[in-house]
Amino acid sequence: MARPVVGIIGNQYLINDQYPAHAGGTMNSEAVASVAGCMPLLVPADPRFVSVEELMARCDGFLLTGGRPNVHPEHYGEEATAAHGDFDRARDAIVLPLVRECVERGQPFLGICRGFQEVNVAMGGSLYPEIRDLPGRDNHRMPPDGTLEEKFALRHCVSFTEGGVFHRLMGAEKVMTNTLHGQGIKRAGARVVIDGYAPDGTPEAIYIKDAPGFTLSVQWHPEWDAGNDPVSRPLFEAFGNAVRDWAGERQGAALKSA
Repeated sequence: MARPVVGIIGNQYLINDQYPAHAGGTMNSEAVASVAGCMPLLVPADPRFVSVEELMARCDGFLLTGGRPNVHPEHYGEEATAAHGDFDRARDAIVLPLVRECVERGQPFLGICRGFQEVNVAMGGSLYPEIRDLPGRDNHRMPPDGTLEEKFALRHCVSFTEGGVFHRLMGAEKVMTNTLHGQGIKRAGARVVIDGYAPDGTPEAIYIKDAPGFTLSVQWHPEWDAGNDPVSRPLFEAFGNAVRDWAGERQGAALKSA
């Protein structure tokens, strides 16, 4: 039986500062294939090449990946500053409407880091350009030095709402996560439920209230060691189950109309 397809949203990069490329990170593909049990398909997130309707017709779910570029602040009514960092306007043009359509139709997505922030902005929320500059907040950025293991090491706990979606999924009210982000939620978007916080009050886990499908998103990077990590594994397994359910419903509807 064919595996359902998860579109992995890619970021634009310049290789050697010259050659333009789309990339999605091998860890994302491995987590989708090995833990979620779906077929990973890298998406060039650029409206010159793909449309939201095409993606929704060909993919059963979406992984909204992390990435160095940030969502452009014009999408939440603010001017860009040096603190906002680099942008990927083409990805903004695809992912923000994609999130809204998925929420409306119930098509599953899992947001990670930038993807977490995209979900909030797509629903009308805003972002802080630099969390570490806020009074009382910690530095959530990736350590500048060290091995990958050291950069993705567990660095702080996340506390979930008692009895909430993430608490039930993880079977724990507190978990340990990595942290590799600069920006974070300032104002939660419409229907965005913040279901988990870091010790300094930074939102770390969200979902969309009353959405008909899977809309879980996290500020950390669960794709790291997803097959073994006790927090990452149930998240990707639940996502994979939601994608299979969606694919099955779509196949059943197609057979009925044939």
